[in-house]
Amino acid sequence: MKIKTILVTQPEPVGEKSPYHDLSKKMSVKIDFRPFIKIEPIAGQDFRQDRVNILDHTAVIFTSRNAVDHFFRIAKEVRVLVPEMMKYFCVSESVAYYVQKYIVYRKRKVFIGKQTFGDLMDVIKKHKDEKFLVPCTDIQKQEIPELLDKAGIAYSKAVIYRTVAADLRDLKEVKYDMLVFFSPAGIESLKKNFPDFTQNGTVIAAFGPTTVKAVRDAGLRLDIEAPLPEAPSMTGAIELYMKRAAKGHTGPLAPPPPPPPVIKTATKKPEIGVKKAMKAMVKQVVKAVNPTSKTKAATAKKTAKPAKKK
Repeated sequence: MKIKTILVTQPEPVGEKSPYHDLSKKMSVKIDFRPFIKIEPIAGQDFRQDRVNILDHTAVIFTSRNAVDHFFRIAKEVRVLVPEMMKYFCVSESVAYYVQKYIVYRKRKVFIGKQTFGDLMDVIKKHKDEKFLVPCTDIQKQEIPELLDKAGIAYSKAVIYRTVAADLRDLKEVKYDMLVFFSPAGIESLKKNFPDFTQNGTVIAAFGPTTVKAVRDAGLRLDIEAPLPEAPSMTGAIELYMKRAAKGHTGPLAPPPPPPPVIKTATKKPEIGVKKAMKAMVKQVVKAVNPTSKTKAATAKKTAKPAKKK
């Protein structure tokens, strides 16, 4: 099936330099954007009930722009002046750049990961003396606390906004050849808005292991699993899938399975001949019965006088 229309379940990128705009022109495909989830702020009064004190921390971990916006919002609501010496650890350059909306960049210490939280952990581990605050939504990726706990990092979780399903009733009669998801919450929104949804020939693309799992747990067919070694971005994976489909290749596009674990087997010693084994056994028995016999025989041989020559 030729892909003609794609719905990306995220807000439309600002500017014309978006890779989605490039993909649309290159592959002659119509791409629409519609967030399947929306963010609701948690009030300062509710935040106080969690007994999380921002000033008890020396560093903040930002995993998204939403986390940046709501951290500084909640700080203002609870009347906390964030110290100039506060350190910020950002999951990517785009998030670090966004922090400048609220701080004077040159006066703060900002640390940046490559793209994933696993990459950022390499930076965090070098600052184990800090006490970290993790602003997050009520639906947090399990990977984040697991990696922090494993590394022995001192941190507090601060739920400062909620992720809820957006109202998508106006899309009920709209059909797309491909749906692109980036979070498990997007899958939940699909189920909530369209409980009778049947996939049929609709191609579903998912980015990240948690989203991939959510698609499969929902009983849906996963056609594009990103990122891929040869296509680390979602747009790259979509383009690769469309090129394969144009050549008549069917079936899902997914990363290669991990190599099987190497099992070390003990090397067998060469078998000893039966006669040799029996001979060794006899020697052990004789030695056990009369351990001094060999010694006495050797002594007798040394003390024996040589025969006189006639």
